[in-house]
Amino acid sequence: MMARTIQQVVEVTFRYPVEFTEHLFQLDNPVFRHAVAPGSSAKKVLVVVDDGVTKAHPSLVSDVQHYCATHQLNLVAPPLVLPGGERAKQDSAHVVTVQDAINTHGIDRHSYVVVVGGGAIIDLVGYAAATAHRGVRLVRVPTTVLSQNDSAVGVKNSVNAYGKKNWLGTFAPPAAVLNDRHFLTTLDDRDWLGGLSEAVKVALLKDAAFFAFLEEHATALRARDLAAMDHAVYRCAELHLQHIATSGDPFEQGSSRPLDFGHWAAHKLEALTRYELRHGEAVAIGIALDSTYAHLEGRLREEAWQRIVQLFLNLGLSVWHPLLSEKLDNPQDPGSLIAGLNEFREHLGGQLTITLLDDIGRGQEVHEMDHAVLKRAVSLLERIQKQGEVCPTPTPAR
Repeated sequence: MMARTIQQVVEVTFRYPVEFTEHLFQLDNPVFRHAVAPGSSAKKVLVVVDDGVTKAHPSLVSDVQHYCATHQLNLVAPPLVLPGGERAKQDSAHVVTVQDAINTHGIDRHSYVVVVGGGAIIDLVGYAAATAHRGVRLVRVPTTVLSQNDSAVGVKNSVNAYGKKNWLGTFAPPAAVLNDRHFLTTLDDRDWLGGLSEAVKVALLKDAAFFAFLEEHATALRARDLAAMDHAVYRCAELHLQHIATSGDPFEQGSSRPLDFGHWAAHKLEALTRYELRHGEAVAIGIALDSTYAHLEGRLREEAWQRIVQLFLNLGLSVWHPLLSEKLDNPQDPGSLIAGLNEFREHLGGQLTITLLDDIGRGQEVHEMDHAVLKRAVSLLERIQKQGEVCPTPTPAR
């Protein structure tokens, strides 16, 4: 029998703006109108809002309604208010609530779902939108440092399942991302500071000069200097977008995830704390752990390692958590941090691929981690956290 093959090639270009503005729903600000009504006001708009944002901005729901009425936008219903935070991603009922609203109000592929909130509710609503009609247009309005500089500017949507972070999800680029700096001014200190861990991450991978900026402005950032945060958010978002566009693997078909530097431990630690630890806080610990591991292996010189750990301390972010140290002698135990290595590998399949630093601004991929060195790294970070400063290390193992 003769075999025949049709080799199909599909090339698709995605374009979406990431806007930086202030007071998005102020009547004289055209950014939102341009995002949901490019050339026409007839398209339907469904808005979902994080309840934490409505508490910090009590007039937001009425502001959205007044803006849409003034600009003749077809808002199909009053904004739907849902819980935010990582725990929202644990409850599939919230996904169904959004899908029900999409169905009830006839939101189709030429309509818009708009989500206003932190990274968790943006992930959740994005997943609901991406699975309705095989994908309806999503406009993200992120309201936290972490969502404005990282999670909301990319192409991922997800919810948690089976005790694992982001187990259900899609790759679906948004129609637009609208960053409003005013939302940052009402964040509590945990969310203001925690989101900076993603800026440290991408600086360590791609831009030593940006890392130096974060070092130089750590005190100002911790004191909630908005100008310093503006630059940190913008540059972090820019570097993430550049990577997504130029990495050759925007939808993660391979085994490499450099932008998840430090995240294997962070994701596991979030689950171990039942999401009491916020994502940005967990990422800071994960980066500190992998950087310490790289130093103890002899990969990362001491001066660079000290700068990294000290920056997190200067930003007011922890580099250790008690649950890091539990059950390290039993990596098969689901309650062990080390079990997170296999969960990280399993998420993509293929070979375990972890990014470790050779220097600030330069990483290298490895495919295994020595459990004994990991235990040493955890112990060292515990000592640093309790002392409140970076302490000297023994001579690296090699």
